[in-house]
Amino acid sequence: MKTIRRLIYVEVVQAVAFVSLGFLALFFFFDFVDELPNLGKGGIQPYRMTQALLYVALRMPSHLYELLPIAVLIGTIFVMARFAQSSEYTILRTSGLGPWRALRALLLLGFGFTVLTVLTGDYLTPLSDRTAQLLKARMDGALSVGTTGAWLKERQRYFSYNVNVKSLSPEGQLLGIRIFEGDSRGYLVSLTQAARGSFADDGAWVLENVDRTEFGSGDASRVQHIKLPTLRWPTEITQEMVAVALLKPERMSTIALFQYIQHLEANSQTSQRYEIEFWRKVFYPLSCLVMVVLALPFAYLHFRSGGITSYVFGGVLIGISFFLLNNVFGYVGNLQNWVPWIAAGAPGLLYMLLSLGAFVWLVLRR
Repeated sequence: MKTIRRLIYVEVVQAVAFVSLGFLALFFFFDFVDELPNLGKGGIQPYRMTQALLYVALRMPSHLYELLPIAVLIGTIFVMARFAQSSEYTILRTSGLGPWRALRALLLLGFGFTVLTVLTGDYLTPLSDRTAQLLKARMDGALSVGTTGAWLKERQRYFSYNVNVKSLSPEGQLLGIRIFEGDSRGYLVSLTQAARGSFADDGAWVLENVDRTEFGSGDASRVQHIKLPTLRWPTEITQEMVAVALLKPERMSTIALFQYIQHLEANSQTSQRYEIEFWRKVFYPLSCLVMVVLALPFAYLHFRSGGITSYVFGGVLIGISFFLLNNVFGYVGNLQNWVPWIAAGAPGLLYMLLSLGAFVWLVLRR
């Protein structure tokens, strides 16, 4: 059995690697073409060809994370269909590779691809995306979202704060900071504006060029303006949370998403979108297991003539339909306030049941 598993694993890994490289080369070309109109822009430091190539290269881990499950599906279908076409799978079956042994072997291989997807999505992709965004910010001057930037909220013991960060500099500093401070009754107590800010070692914000406006209350109500060169503001809003608000949630790691959801819930803010994305991050790597189970029935399609192109194309269509359904469930779940883990996990469970049903039907039928 070790020899049989080694044969299958080597063939599948080589096929998946080939498909992944093909897809990555295609996306590299498309991304590079999109960057060509930006060459020469950027004022003092024009956007050069080498920077464009580096930016596109840094986007590849993100594409690899998105493409791994469908690459696993196409590569495994190709290997299984080729084994069936050449009658190799029939020989493997007579050598002791029963259907349930084959299923266990492929699930073990799928688990390996699952681990690879987790490592790519939770460690490599966030780091490369953050580096790519900061590199792109050198051309644009800053990294921002929308017209007003990112908004965050924090409740402390006696006061609540609504924080607006307009953008993030290429060096990772905060730009255009506004902090609205309110008391327990919801009245505005102060407005602090700073041109720039950074993070201290203990997590506090160090604001520079501060313009602080304090509002009094009662009979002695008055407005006081204070200008300070620096101001230290203790807060639990971390650099990762600011990056979360400025970046797309699908580019965040699972841990960063969980921490941001906890922060939103602690400050009575809606977290439905981030909860769905969190559970999608949890279930998405498991789709590699779904893909190998979907591919196994192709080994039981007995044919001796003709190519396997139609089977691979059918596998591509199955993979595309899975990802379309996965995205649709995410958007609909966000709009209809579905239970987040159901909205994220239902497509994978549905396709897993369909693939297991097809596998059992083919085994019993043949």
